[in-house]
Amino acid sequence: MKVYINGKYYDENDAKVSVFDHGFMYGDGIFEGIRLYDKNVFKLPKHIDRLFRSARAIMLDLPWSKQEIMDAVCDACRTNGLTNGYIRLIVSRGKGKLGLSPFSCSDPQLIIIADQIQLYPQELYDNGLKAVTVPTRRNSHAALPPMVKSLNYLNNILAKIEAQKLGYQECLLLNNEGYVAECSGDNVFIVFENTLITPPVSCGSLGGMTRQTVLELAEKLGIKLVEKPITRFDVWTADECFLTGTAAKLIPLVELDARKIGTGKPGEITKRLTAAFNEVAPLEGVKI
Repeated sequence: MKVYINGKYYDENDAKVSVFDHGFMYGDGIFEGIRLYDKNVFKLPKHIDRLFRSARAIMLDLPWSKQEIMDAVCDACRTNGLTNGYIRLIVSRGKGKLGLSPFSCSDPQLIIIADQIQLYPQELYDNGLKAVTVPTRRNSHAALPPMVKSLNYLNNILAKIEAQKLGYQECLLLNNEGYVAECSGDNVFIVFENTLITPPVSCGSLGGMTRQTVLELAEKLGIKLVEKPITRFDVWTADECFLTGTAAKLIPLVELDARKIGTGKPGEITKRLTAAFNEVAPLEGVKI
């Protein structure tokens, strides 16, 4: 695999940044996770728009245009001979002096890793995933807005550790008010009385690209949709539940906190939306 760094390609074993890069030292940087479906980079312009919003939020000046970054992403996919895959697009603050101030940093690093990914085995897509609610709460909007996709993912990592120590691959995070925010890396949807419900981003979730596509598909399929705060009780007593994410796509959640959700099997609305997503995903992208 070849890794793109600031216009050049390096073998994966030789791809490096400075130990003085503030992205390495302090998690000072941003990223996007992007999917490639049948040689189409899924919602690439939307991903780049979100990257620039994250950069603006942390006052990181990007020396590249949106088109230059999109061209680099497509080239990285071609260089690695990918038809389907996962792209990790990273921008770090760059090399600087010791200390938190970013104003000593120069030369931000644009890094593109284009490779394969398989987050969950097919069995879990067929039969559903089990999860647990963890003690770690989602970062507060007052501390670090969850909409900033920063390189500091410690909040999510701690939640993932707690889940895996208990024998689960995924977990549910609540916000400081006790409402459902999201999972460690995915958005949450439930179905109750034929209505699709998902927490608004104001509850601490990321406005994911897969999430947005599901919202659009629900409207096209005539599925009633509501964005509102939900509790663990709502998930426990839902008829169906599924998660969405760039890496995970759509995956059913059939148990939370040892409570069976619905029938304990993937539901019909989940199946309809999964099939619709798999159909449109290769069509909603930029051809490499």
